[in-house]
Amino acid sequence: MDFPSARQAVLNVIKGARAGELPRLLHWLRTSNDFDEFTCNNDDIILKSIAEDIRHRLPVEAVLNSEHNALQKLHEQTIPTIHVDAFLYDDDCIDSLCEEGKMSRNYCLACGSHQTAPLEFISHSFSLVELKFLYQEVLPDLTGKVLVDVGSRLGAVLFGAYCYSSASQIYGVEMNGDFCQLQEAIISKYRFDDRIKVINADICTQASLLQNADIVVMNNVFEYFLDRSEQARAWKIISQNVRKPGSLLVTVPNLEKSLSELQVDIQLNQWVEAVPVQYDEFLENADREALEQIYLYRIL
Repeated sequence: MDFPSARQAVLNVIKGARAGELPRLLHWLRTSNDFDEFTCNNDDIILKSIAEDIRHRLPVEAVLNSEHNALQKLHEQTIPTIHVDAFLYDDDCIDSLCEEGKMSRNYCLACGSHQTAPLEFISHSFSLVELKFLYQEVLPDLTGKVLVDVGSRLGAVLFGAYCYSSASQIYGVEMNGDFCQLQEAIISKYRFDDRIKVINADICTQASLLQNADIVVMNNVFEYFLDRSEQARAWKIISQNVRKPGSLLVTVPNLEKSLSELQVDIQLNQWVEAVPVQYDEFLENADREALEQIYLYRIL
């Protein structure tokens, strides 16, 4: 059946539904996972398998005891906040964990009462949908390009680059040795070592790598892991070394917000220009607010 015929057949089915059942049918069409088998490709399946592997290797919150600064930052939030890694846990996974009592979306406002409020969720990883958006919509063809992920953590950006792009060299720079070991285990299991390399180092020591990069990705990279003076130092070094004209910088959140509370002299208008991102053209069922946190810049 060709597309026009298939489309008409679907519309005929919808038109044939009883009036009282139509809202339920339309809700099911908008929210159901029943069509995943038709929309998932092999790359999606591989990334979901990787996420499952990593879930079995980490605690539910995916924060390690070795992440002292991140743990302290979580405890300092004015609204109770938990870390839920978006690469590991989609909404269906979170719902399952809540049903099993392993996670909650709410916290008690007064112990013993029925008053509750939503917990604040934060993630230091892109979700699978966000990765697909990044590599299929935001970035151009990466054939022959060098991509560097600053603070590669669980490796989501690296694995996404391997599956969704043709980048020839994919580097992750991660300070935490435990996460480097985790990434290496996944790289070995899935035989990604022909294009991915993980470097256990402070990004401030990787000037040459930054200078040669065609794409640099920075997703919530410093705020929860470095104090402000260290953040300022890191941003200064990045701005001094990510200088290849025409190379691309991806950030979450935008540069203005990342730098707003730091004592650092970086003239953005002399370093980068913002590249418009077409959020409306992405057809996947995605969290629009999350996609709008992804910013793209071109180095001048």
